Amino acid sequence: MFQILKMAFRDLGRNRRRSFFSALAVGGGLALLILMSSVIAGEMGSALESAINLQTGHIQIRAATYDENKSSLKWEDLVPNPEEIASKIAELDQVKAATPRLYASGFLSSGTQSAGARITGIDLLSPASDPYREGVISGQYLNPDDRDAVLIGKPMAEKLNLEVGDKVSLSLNTADGNVQDQTFTVKGIYTTNTYSFDSMTVFLPLAKAQAMTQTENHASTVYVLLHDTEMTDTVASALSVSPNLEIKTWKDLNALFVEFEGFAQSYIAIFYMIILAISASVIINTLIMSVYERTREIGILSAIGMRGSRIMVLFLTESSLLAVGGVMMGLILGVAGTMYFNVNGFYIGNMGLSGITIADTIYARLSVDNLINLTLITFIVTIVAGLYPAVMASRMQPVEALRAEK
Repeated sequence: MFQILKMAFRDLGRNRRRSFFSALAVGGGLALLILMSSVIAGEMGSALESAINLQTGHIQIRAATYDENKSSLKWEDLVPNPEEIASKIAELDQVKAATPRLYASGFLSSGTQSAGARITGIDLLSPASDPYREGVISGQYLNPDDRDAVLIGKPMAEKLNLEVGDKVSLSLNTADGNVQDQTFTVKGIYTTNTYSFDSMTVFLPLAKAQAMTQTENHASTVYVLLHDTEMTDTVASALSVSPNLEIKTWKDLNALFVEFEGFAQSYIAIFYMIILAISASVIINTLIMSVYERTREIGILSAIGMRGSRIMVLFLTESSLLAVGGVMMGLILGVAGTMYFNVNGFYIGNMGLSGITIADTIYARLSVDNLINLTLITFIVTIVAGLYPAVMASRMQPVEALRAEK
């Protein structure tokens, strides 16, 4: 076996440039696979985390008749006594926070400019509100007793040319179907680095939102955050609510995202196959050229007694060496690229995907499982790519091979 390995090294060294670029093609393919996989994992993970932390939570308790697309404020579509329900849920060890939230649709106006808004009444002191509190970039966070102050997102502030201290007119729907208007002061401007969320969401203290919409002691939902996402189904099954309420998990509330992720994985698998096919074609071409260049040599080896199986092993060993070299280069390039984007990320801005919350900047996430799987797949594909040239060389007839022109 050592002799076969020595011969394989020698044969690849005959044309070092071709061998190097063949291995580099394999390495480039693996590096691209690692980077793509890491970016996709980062994008999907970021979108899911943003959706859970900003909008849906892990679990929601809400009225069975509630339609989130309409932000209904009818009392029969709301959760009664939400504080009582939230306090009972918060007693569970797996629960990080349970808090009522009230949603209403409306408009924010300043001068001649206006923008549609989703008015959200929140418990300002709840840990579930930390992303908004920590995201304040100008002005101050709201206080629970504020009655004429709002917190708006950076994109909305830019759209309406608003600054901290400016006056805005807020119009929103009420429980009886009327429209309530009031002038507020912009107390703070926040960013969650998620354009689609920040450009629409306006925050009010929960009590003020209930007073404006005439929904006292009612909320659109009881929003529940857990310490561990994996415990969602366990906690959901342990909760019991009245017949007119229902329990929704993050999978139910992010159905579009779950479906989008499934489609994305299918399409990415096709790209993986294309990249591997290109890398494999380079290896096949390299070894076929080597077979044609060494036809007389193969004939001599056959004539002195080397069996076809050993000739096939020789060429498979060459493809294995190319695979090892390519994988090593691919790991270096792929991991280096992933580490760079893991630290710096890349800005994508507003993706314009309705129903999916994607952060403005995507950071690559490299998992050990993906790294091992992609490395093994690339190595195996490279070995298999060398099978056809190896079989072709092993089936050459000594007499015909010796007659080949130099």
